[in-house]
Amino acid sequence: MALTEAKQKAAAKAFAKYWEDKGYEKGESQKFWLSLLRDVFGVAEPEKFITFEDQVKLDSSTGFIDGYIAETKVMIEQKGSGKDLNKPIRQSDGSMLNPFQQAKKYITELPLSQHPRWVVTCNFQEFYVYDMEKPHGDPEKIKLADLEKEYYRLSFLVDKGNVHLQREMEISIKAGEVVGLLYDGLLKQYHDPEDPETLKHLNKLCVRLVFCLYAEDAGIFGRHMMFHDYMAQFAVKDMRKGLTQLFKILNQKAEERDPYLKDDDPLLAASLCQRRPVCRRDGHHPALHGRAARSAAPPRLGGL
Repeated sequence: MALTEAKQKAAAKAFAKYWEDKGYEKGESQKFWLSLLRDVFGVAEPEKFITFEDQVKLDSSTGFIDGYIAETKVMIEQKGSGKDLNKPIRQSDGSMLNPFQQAKKYITELPLSQHPRWVVTCNFQEFYVYDMEKPHGDPEKIKLADLEKEYYRLSFLVDKGNVHLQREMEISIKAGEVVGLLYDGLLKQYHDPEDPETLKHLNKLCVRLVFCLYAEDAGIFGRHMMFHDYMAQFAVKDMRKGLTQLFKILNQKAEERDPYLKDDDPLLAASLCQRRPVCRRDGHHPALHGRAARSAAPPRLGGL
């Protein structure tokens, strides 16, 4: 079942509150993950989505994988509340391994098709997320207490196409630099880059793009990554057309929109255009009309 961003935030807040003082590894781990998948990420039947205690044959013993999600290739190594996820723990064979090293030991004994893309170690209060495309990299860390704001960083649990784990604050710090690169890249696509009219329309375009990024982040477009997913449909040569269509529809009242839009572009109709118009009716805040429609979105948006 799909959840809106507002509902996910509320669910993440409630989940974090409920689990803030719990964390018995043997008795509560499965309840913890089933609740997270069902209540925060909308998995209707999480008991069919995740498996627990899968056996792994090791050299001299049998190991048990705490949690495994086959669809998104996620392996989970769960520890009790208060356990240090960096600290080695004595294993049944006498070796000393931290939870991530323990997971990697299991991985080596699995068929290649079952190797996880993600390894998550967790102690109920914190999630360490390891990207196995970068097996020697540092983990992304997500605190239970911050889940209301950062739940989207765990979206890879249910969405194999979602690899966006960076914190919003880290992204925001780089936003100014990104907008500058975007501006410079787009400017190169204009026929008259030094024309004052070109610069005026480019400024409008950048403001609109920044607004779309903000609207996506704030949940106005329905869910995280919605603007990204819409634009990802288009090849670079078609991005002008995609942006022009989006801006045109966002500038319309709901009753003015094409009733068959959902047939032509379900993503655009169902998600981006559920809200009220985001621009002034005269198109000046910000606009893409008239000459702006021709020059603010040139045929090739190589800067995107």
